Amino acid sequence: MGRTLLRTVAETPGFELAGALEAHGHPDLGKDAGTLAGLPSSGILLADDALPVIANAQAVIDFTVPEVSVELAALAAQARIVHVIGTTGFSDDDEQNIRAAARHATIVKSGNMSLGVTLLAALAKRAAKALPGFDIEIVEMHHRMKVDAPSGTALLLGRAAAEGRGISLEQNKAAGRDGLTGARGDGVIGFASLRGGTVVGEHQVILAGAHERVTLGHVAEDRTIFAHGALAAARWGQQKKPGLYTMTDVLGLGD
Repeated sequence: MGRTLLRTVAETPGFELAGALEAHGHPDLGKDAGTLAGLPSSGILLADDALPVIANAQAVIDFTVPEVSVELAALAAQARIVHVIGTTGFSDDDEQNIRAAARHATIVKSGNMSLGVTLLAALAKRAAKALPGFDIEIVEMHHRMKVDAPSGTALLLGRAAAEGRGISLEQNKAAGRDGLTGARGDGVIGFASLRGGTVVGEHQVILAGAHERVTLGHVAEDRTIFAHGALAAARWGQQKKPGLYTMTDVLGLGD
């Protein structure tokens, strides 16, 4: 994803790379970021110290791991810049720390930066509200190396459906069914996670009623869709006050 972001920044008018970060001890540290992305040399070397990079930036785009995202959010708050977070798998404490940072930084956070998935979530919310008697199941598939399940995108879609129903996802979520689980509970939002191969990302929101079924879906064919969405969020955030926003805000799809 880092290489994809580097290429997308280079191809997008109005953006200029200020720096590139990698984990401590990574073998690519010190190498030219452009060369690593298959581009001409950029003169920017891959670094593991975020502070000087953020000091020279107007936005930081972050597809990392939760502990790094929390650290970057604090630095973005100090620098009063935009922080775009595409990381997933946050704990409740992580979420609290990010909300605290958003008092001083403009943070756009989403389980999926794709513009299409953002629209899908808005549709899922409306469908769940319009079809209150239908059961909701969310099916997602990703590459074999993905470490969290359900995916951040699946949870994003589940929360959208729950909002449409006026219920809490955490109190109505069913994931990882196995064995004699009994009949499906009323109002439950179910999740199924598939892993294999090199699948970038596929999601379906299934609303199943009596003798009919509605399926809303999205297929990610290339990681550049996430990079383009992240850059759109970074540009949008330049005009906004500090706060915690989502891609729904970026696309103006809020109620």
